[in-house]
Amino acid sequence: MRLLIDGNIVIDVLANRTPYVEDSSKIWKLCETGLLEGRISVLTFANLVYVMRRELDAETIRDVLDKLSLIFGFENLNARDLHEAAKMGWRDFEDAIQAATAKRIHADYIITRNVKDFSQSDIPALTPTEFLDMGDF
Repeated sequence: MRLLIDGNIVIDVLANRTPYVEDSSKIWKLCETGLLEGRISVLTFANLVYVMRRELDAETIRDVLDKLSLIFGFENLNARDLHEAAKMGWRDFEDAIQAATAKRIHADYIITRNVKDFSQSDIPALTPTEFLDMGDF
């Protein structure tokens, strides 16, 4: 099963955000062990560095990228994703890009804590808790 992992799930684990870290970490572990195929958009990683730029030096950024690469695959951002996202007309263009990417890579689900932001997505969005409760993996 292929999942597109949204940025908030990545930050939950990296920043140890309580109470979200527990279920987000379980998603990470399922991807790390190969039970699920977790994918992250390169846009998510760029946003992560931007958000955490005050806390991350160049060496730490490389370390985080290396560690994430062991667990998740990275999906390139391409012009088609941008065009598809623009056609969607969503308020949040970044969320539309994520949805377009998820569709292009044939993701089964988008894992995010902001499910409502993906209500118009062709790919269903679930929180980590909702996904884990399904147990279909």
